Formats: sequence, C-alpha cells, structure tokens
Amino acid sequence: MTLQPPADSILVQSDDFDVASEYQQLCTNNPDDGAVVFFVGRVRDLNDGDQVQQLELQHYPGMTEKALGSIVADARQRWQLGRVRLIHRVGPMNVEDQIVFVGVSSPHRGNAFDAAAFIMDFLKSRAPFWKKERILDGQGQTQSERWVEARDSDQQALQRWQADS
Repeated sequence: MTLQPPADSILVQSDDFDVASEYQQLCTNNPDDGAVVFFVGRVRDLNDGDQVQQLELQHYPGMTEKALGSIVADARQRWQLGRVRLIHRVGPMNVEDQIVFVGVSSPHRGNAFDAAAFIMDFLKSRAPFWKKERILDGQGQTQSERWVEARDSDQQALQRWQADS
C-alpha cells in the first residue's frame, strides 16, 4: 500500500525549484479543483538576533520521504484535496534561497488553506530534518556554526490541529 496517491508529488532535493512550474502542475488538466494554495519558505538573514550567512539542511534519505508522505496522507484524511506538491530542499542554502514549497489544490478554498497550513506546521515539527546555521559577526565575517533547535512556537502551532482531531 502506497502512502501517496498519484495526485501527490513529494520530493526531497538539493536543487532549487520553479514556483511557476509547480503552480502549473497543480492546475493543468485539473478542472475539479477551484482552489490552489501554496507556500514558499525561504532562508532568512536573521535568526535569534544573529546574522545568518548560510543554512544547511541534512536528512536521512528514505526516512524523510516516508515522514513527508505520512504528513500528506494525514492531510488527505482531514480534507477533500485534489493535488498536493511538496518539495523540501536539503544541503547548503544562502540567504533568500527557497527551502520548501507546499502546494495544495481542492474543490474549496477552506480545505486548500487548512491543508497547506497543516502540512507546513507538521513539516516544521515532525519531519526529520536537521538545520545548521553559519553565523556572521558584527564585521560580516563568519563567526561560528550552530545547530538550530526546534522552536516552542512550532510545537504550539501543532496544538490547533491536535484539538481539531
């Protein structure tokens, strides 16, 4: 039994993605769905008050894809969805680079908005990715590297979905 229906595309990759192309994949030959919602996450220049030079994401191949498939399957159980496209990048990324694309189509906008938010919230907390930041000092020189810990706010975001189950 597969975790993802043919309408789903789940990718973990080092290469960048094209947002316009991903949007087209959600829409093309899809007359059933009147709503398309997508989210793109990017590398910020500041985190915890420090200037970020680079973000590196690591993962365990196979384990990560299985976890992402499970998150999408959970979203499908909650909402009527058409297509789901999920891309998460790994490897080193610079400030302003794209990290993640979550795209959802559905006959109705509420389902699309809720499912996209649900998928993103669970990605932040339950997907097996490890993040390392390269931090700059006040003169713009590389100062150190640090592993990024999970945020309390990400765990709190999950509570609204657990209350809905």
